[in-house]
Amino acid sequence: MKTGISTASLFTRFNTEDALSFLDKNGVKTSEIFFESFCEYKEDFGKILKERKKNIEVHSVHSMTTQFEPQLFSINERASGDSFFWLNEMMKSAQLVGAKYYTFHGQPRYLRKNVSFNIDRIAGTVQKIIDAIKPYNISLAYENVHWCNYNYIGFFAELKRRTEGLKGTLDIKQARLSEIPYYKYIDEMKGDIVTVHISDVDNDGKMCLPGKGVTDFYELFSRLKDVGFNGAILLEVYQNDYKEFSELFSSLNFIEELADKVFNK
Repeated sequence: MKTGISTASLFTRFNTEDALSFLDKNGVKTSEIFFESFCEYKEDFGKILKERKKNIEVHSVHSMTTQFEPQLFSINERASGDSFFWLNEMMKSAQLVGAKYYTFHGQPRYLRKNVSFNIDRIAGTVQKIIDAIKPYNISLAYENVHWCNYNYIGFFAELKRRTEGLKGTLDIKQARLSEIPYYKYIDEMKGDIVTVHISDVDNDGKMCLPGKGVTDFYELFSRLKDVGFNGAILLEVYQNDYKEFSELFSSLNFIEELADKVFNK
C-alpha cells in the first residue's frame, strides 16, 4: 500500500511538469499525473515528465475527461478513431513515466438517474480500450464519478462481467456527490481497487484537506484493508481547498501515519 498526492491537487498553481517536480522536491514518493490538455498527451511531453519525476513513483495517469474520453464511445468512426489516437499518444507518455494504471471517467451522464443505455455496447468499447492500452503494460481503472456512467452501484459489476482485465478507482468525494456511501463502492469493486482518491469535508459540507474535516479515515482504511486493498491512496483536492503548500504536505503526513497504523497492525 502506498500514499501520495495527485498533481491534480496543484491544478492552476503549477503546470503539470512543474507540479511533478514540486512534489518530488518535497519528498512525495507516489503520484498520479493529471494531464491537462492535448499538448501534454504527446510522447515528447512524456520525456519531460520522465526527467522531472526524479524519485517519484508514478502510480497512474488521469486525463481531462471531456477532451477525448466520451468520444471513445462514439458511433461515428472518425470521432472514435481520433479519440483512440489521443488515447495511444497519452499511453506512450504514461509508459515512459512507468505508470501502471489509467484512471478513467468514461462517458458523461448529466442526468444521473433513470437514463437508459446499452451496457453491452459500452462494455464492448471498454474492452477495446483495455486491449489498446495493454501493450503499454497499463490497466484501465474505472472511477466512480457522480456525473458519469459509474454513479450508481451495479455499473462496475455489469462491466466486470462483460470484460477482462478491468480495475477500479474509488473516489470518496465522488461517492458523496452521488449520495452513495463510499463503502458500497468498495463492496462492488473489492478485489479490483488499485487507486483511491481521498479528500475531506467539513461540518458545512465544504471540501477540505484530509484530516481537516469529519471523514473517518480510520474506518475507510480499515474497510480497504478488509477487502485486500494494496494499491495507492492519493490526495486529490482542489486548488481552493488549502492556502499554503505546507497544509498539503501536513495532510499527507496525517494520511501516511494513519495508513501505517491500519495496514501494518
